[in-house]
Amino acid sequence: MVCHFVGCLTVNATIRRQSLGAGLLALLLFMAGVYQQTAIGFDSRFVLFAQEMLRHGPTVFPTTYGQPYADYSALSTLFVWLLSLPFGQVNAFSAWLPSAIAAAVIVTLMYRLLAPYSTRWALLSIALLLLTNTFVTETRAVSLDVMLAAVAFSVFYLGYAADHFEAPRRWALIFALLLLGFGIRGPIGLVVPTGMLCSYFLLNRQWQRLLAFGLLAAMLLAGCVGLLLLLAKLSGGPAFMQDVIRMQFMGRMDGSEGVSGSLYYFTSSMGNYALAYPLGLLALAAIVLSNPREAGPALRLVQYCAAAGLIVMVGLSIPQAKKARYLLPMLPMAAIIAAYPFQVMQGRLFAVLRGLMQGVWLVIPGLLIVALMVGQRRFPGVLTSPVPILIVLGVLQAIALAAFFKPARRAPILAFCAVLGLWSVYILVFEPVERQLYDTRSFSRAAFAQVQQEPAPLVLFGMGKDAKAIKFMVNIEQDLQPVFTESVQELETIKPPMWVIMDQGDYKAMQGTSLGSLEPALTGRFDKNDYVLLHLKP
Repeated sequence: MVCHFVGCLTVNATIRRQSLGAGLLALLLFMAGVYQQTAIGFDSRFVLFAQEMLRHGPTVFPTTYGQPYADYSALSTLFVWLLSLPFGQVNAFSAWLPSAIAAAVIVTLMYRLLAPYSTRWALLSIALLLLTNTFVTETRAVSLDVMLAAVAFSVFYLGYAADHFEAPRRWALIFALLLLGFGIRGPIGLVVPTGMLCSYFLLNRQWQRLLAFGLLAAMLLAGCVGLLLLLAKLSGGPAFMQDVIRMQFMGRMDGSEGVSGSLYYFTSSMGNYALAYPLGLLALAAIVLSNPREAGPALRLVQYCAAAGLIVMVGLSIPQAKKARYLLPMLPMAAIIAAYPFQVMQGRLFAVLRGLMQGVWLVIPGLLIVALMVGQRRFPGVLTSPVPILIVLGVLQAIALAAFFKPARRAPILAFCAVLGLWSVYILVFEPVERQLYDTRSFSRAAFAQVQQEPAPLVLFGMGKDAKAIKFMVNIEQDLQPVFTESVQELETIKPPMWVIMDQGDYKAMQGTSLGSLEPALTGRFDKNDYVLLHLKP
């Protein structure tokens, strides 16, 4: 008995060490080459939040133009602020690190969850996670949804481990994670992990725990919402509190923040969450068709994952506003299910799925080589000589071909050759091209330098206070209160002197007017469009 107990401890300690090693390696991959990348796209908003916090100190809600922003609490901005303090500025490293750490936590817990059954299952689940397009793009960004996915998966893992791995039932930690989820993502950040753990209790017929946990989580949600609204009222008054209600609650439910069909997540995930989601569906179909007589622990885990993933997809389908990244908490479950054919070795359908997945992994480096060569021919000015990455992909393809003839190690080697190929192309090719095309720093800083030479009010025409203007402001290293106009009539009410930034298309449309006759002081590319800077003198 003592020997058996010591052996279990050794195995558990080994898995813990291996899981931490997997998480650390994943973190290094997620942060490879990150430091001074410019902020583009959706990142601009969160980087601006952190910049203003770095200038003025922590607040309950993040700020833009010195005013509180209603759509988020400041917790995720606090993470970036703390990491930026040693640098004295917000850079890509400090902005992306919270998301990368959250993604590494998912990798660590996936290994810890699956390795007691099979290290092969654990590694291939992680590989499928890392091969998912939405996961790749959101991990190398400021992503609240990756953070929420880490919180939700942690809650699920703690509930499962207490029943199956003889781990202590850490209720205090679970409720702390629910609070963290709310702080990161608002009400949805508490509801999603609660639903995932409730689905586990429901499928496991733990009625007492289901009712008690559900009731306590509902009370916690009510308390958090009440506190959030109180803090909103104290931060910006009744009008700001109404903005918080509209943006964090009603706007997402009623569709004013964007509308998608009820089946959006179930259909769009075929592409957004490939390969894990479609392969997961095939694995579930194979399980149903194989009609297993008894559900062993591994199959029961797949059922728990399927229930948790389904509750996320159904629950998030209720609000009218839907975006692909919102569904990230479902992804670890889909990856675990998709890799299940490598855990159960019997059955013709599972053998077909194993062959299909290995065939896809085998050709990924080669397909990436072809894509790069075609891309260089079609876009020679954008995609420069990719010789180094082609060499890397060629080596990975050679390793994959050699591994194909070694059945014992074939699947893990093929999978991770595919992972390294995809991430290499994304980091070394796609990311630099994307930042070149959507660059806003060059034009913004050049324009502001001219404004500083002859100070006058700066007017942003048709740029949207919460849209293009954010992408301009994130590149200005000081507080600035520009004037926003959306029409020529508004612009004509402003008396010179002033500087005006606008899209070149809007400038051409004004030809024949006094404004259109001005020669631009600066022309340049801004967020994949041509923009001009005009100087109106008195």
